[in-house]
Amino acid sequence: MTGTPPSPDMETIRAWRRAHSGIDSLRVAVADLNAMARAKRLPADALEKVWTEGIRMPLSAGNLDIWGTDIEDSPLLFASGDADGVVLPTGRAPLPMGWLARPAALVHGWFFEETETGALRPFAGDGRQALAGVLAQYAARGWRPVVGSEMEFHLLARGAEPPEPAISPSTGRPFRSSEILSLRELDAVDPFLSALYDSLAAMDVPARAAIAESGTGQFEIDIGHQADALKAADDIWAFRLAAKGVAARHGMTATFMAKPWPDQPGNGLHFHVSVLDAAGRNLFDDGTARGGPLLRSAIAGILAALPDLALVFFPHRNSWRRMQADSHAPTRASWGYENRTAAIRVPGGPAPARRLEFRVAGGDVNPWLALAALLGAMLRGMQSGATPPPPVCGNAYEAAEAPPLPRDWKGAIKRFASSPFVTEIFAPELIDGYVRCKRQERARFEKLIAEKGEEAADALEFSTYPHRL
Repeated sequence: MTGTPPSPDMETIRAWRRAHSGIDSLRVAVADLNAMARAKRLPADALEKVWTEGIRMPLSAGNLDIWGTDIEDSPLLFASGDADGVVLPTGRAPLPMGWLARPAALVHGWFFEETETGALRPFAGDGRQALAGVLAQYAARGWRPVVGSEMEFHLLARGAEPPEPAISPSTGRPFRSSEILSLRELDAVDPFLSALYDSLAAMDVPARAAIAESGTGQFEIDIGHQADALKAADDIWAFRLAAKGVAARHGMTATFMAKPWPDQPGNGLHFHVSVLDAAGRNLFDDGTARGGPLLRSAIAGILAALPDLALVFFPHRNSWRRMQADSHAPTRASWGYENRTAAIRVPGGPAPARRLEFRVAGGDVNPWLALAALLGAMLRGMQSGATPPPPVCGNAYEAAEAPPLPRDWKGAIKRFASSPFVTEIFAPELIDGYVRCKRQERARFEKLIAEKGEEAADALEFSTYPHRL
């Protein structure tokens, strides 16, 4: 593990405090393995101390299930005395939480643990530390991944169980239909979108184009490409917090749940990735629309690793519902040029911008785990010079030559737990914690099915995920 925070720049943080004198409270937050924010609230005058010392929080708080419950058999819990770790700021300026009634800011942190000498070392069970470790492997070769993302989400009626479409501010009625790329749909939620863009700008999240997507009350916003994959993952997390907070201020719920309704399109999180060399040249660009050999090797690495890494890209019971034919969610381990039916798409456009688009992940993933898995698989393919199968032309849902993506949560947990490749990306502590978490979540659904039937488990699913993910 190589993730270490930068040395505190106290003058910068004092200047930030002076520029934001109206902020009267802080949220010091770290993400657990489900990417849920675990936080403490502090007065704003604690900022300098937080910046130099961090805060103490049980390491077990970084490994809770989706309901926020301790993992019963976790070695981080009673077996170790439920010991504290230290949450240190990542070094990013505090993020104004413009959706709250009183001015507040979020200090984003990551976990460290104390050694016997009292020194701090990165906590190997932290997802952000895992991504930092993968990026160190790229840096050792003088390479830097460039990452952009497309965030799909639904707007739901506030507090409705099961989920219902949000009330359209322009009509006063629930959204009733989908209109792809509709200007009318965008304008119907313009107060929400304007407030969201304001919040994202204050948080230094580079939000770009917004569109009405194909689902009822579904929208997509792009986050700009940047040559800092850690910040790209941080921005996804911050985006989701902001979208949920702003939606709540407007009487709605924003959800990134993979499949809010069985008969509606699901929410994806599409990653656009290229890799720069030390001179800033795109390794995937050979001057043609085809792209260079390293692009194809990266694609081959991803396709080969998908069965082992499926649990990262489909982390929840609901995640597996999203993969349906003819839904723009991939069902086969395939790739193609300008092909949105494939798992990996190579977009057109200028050759210097050649990249791959990974379309498998749902909107509910942990962004640090997902990027660590994706970039780790790409690196393995590039290092080995792997060759992918031929690109799919036409409808990838009907491409019998492309193997189906994994479809079984239980099998994905088992494969993730035993895969030698997974250990090349993730530390044993993270693998163990993530597997225990997913087994506990799955066991709760299985127990409910055994006692009350599938419908009861579905009801738990659709009362849990919309308001958390």
